[in-house]
Amino acid sequence: MGSKTVVMNSSADTDVLDMPKPKISLGIQSDAVFTEAAKSLRGEDLCSMSDLSVHELAAMLELAHAVKSHPEDFRHALDARQMVMVFEKASLRTRLTFEAAINTLGGNAIFVDQTASPLGERESLADVAHNLERWMNVIVLRTYAHDTVTEMASVSKVPVINALSDYEHPCQAIADFLTLEERFGSAEGLKFTYVGDGNNVCHSLMLCGALLGAHITIATPKGYEPELEIIHKAMAIAEETGSTLTLMHDPVKAVQGADAVYTDAWISMGQENEAMRRTPIFRPYQVNEALMAHAASHAVFMHCLPAHRGQEVTDAVIDSEQSVVFDQAENRLHAQKAILLMLLGGAKRIPRDRGANGKRRRTLA
Repeated sequence: MGSKTVVMNSSADTDVLDMPKPKISLGIQSDAVFTEAAKSLRGEDLCSMSDLSVHELAAMLELAHAVKSHPEDFRHALDARQMVMVFEKASLRTRLTFEAAINTLGGNAIFVDQTASPLGERESLADVAHNLERWMNVIVLRTYAHDTVTEMASVSKVPVINALSDYEHPCQAIADFLTLEERFGSAEGLKFTYVGDGNNVCHSLMLCGALLGAHITIATPKGYEPELEIIHKAMAIAEETGSTLTLMHDPVKAVQGADAVYTDAWISMGQENEAMRRTPIFRPYQVNEALMAHAASHAVFMHCLPAHRGQEVTDAVIDSEQSVVFDQAENRLHAQKAILLMLLGGAKRIPRDRGANGKRRRTLA
């Protein structure tokens, strides 16, 4: 049986998720599969989660676990490699974790602050790309327009990584599912619920979860659903992996029995002028103790940060034992190491008996 995707309203029945068997094998079953995935990613871009195949994402996550457990095995993997980060938006986690990642792999990071003027304003994106590719091994972009990332990737001869655009945030999603694998052992069959704005983070989480065989529920206010293009992409992936996707407007029904409950800011960077309009619309989607009580007893709370305490999440939830927000933040470092290793040709597989990090707590039935 294939996967189901259902668009619901607040009064619709949620008893529609089945548990179809995946049509392809998930995870990495052999050294050959890992090697093939690493070979196919070398020199490629990461603009969207949909740029990755099922096996490429699985290999990247396996590598992230290995890098986290055994950093000493990768200390010189990217010796003398140069990475430039060109950011139109402010950053804490993304900038520092990318810099730490390349530095601890033997390479070097150079930061270009583009917050005062957008890329392409002073000179064309193509000209910027053709300059950077002569000096750098990889280009990391944090932009407003997603087209800036894709256009740069289309003309650059070196890999381009989307470190956040208004359309997607793939590096965040990879770190988030790395965190879930640590907690649950596997994302396959995981009941993952996102509550809030159908934004860039939501888009990447949908695609990442579908690639890993998770059962994804998205609850947003009416008019703030994920983009239809992302929904269709996630549906197509789900048909291959046995994932399911449910969209609805009722946050209580959405979190019922969830293994993970995720939220993000109601007002993203660049939307500050919408704060007065958005706040009352999103108020019913606040993740508080009452909402978390509908999730599974073992459920974790997730947030990509920065969090607006008292808005999308309460202190009681984000500071609770259920919260893994700082595990997610830490794992940005390890996920981005894996991304850089894969795209720059420094990936290698650590034997499974050495790769376990000792933090996996529960395997889903």
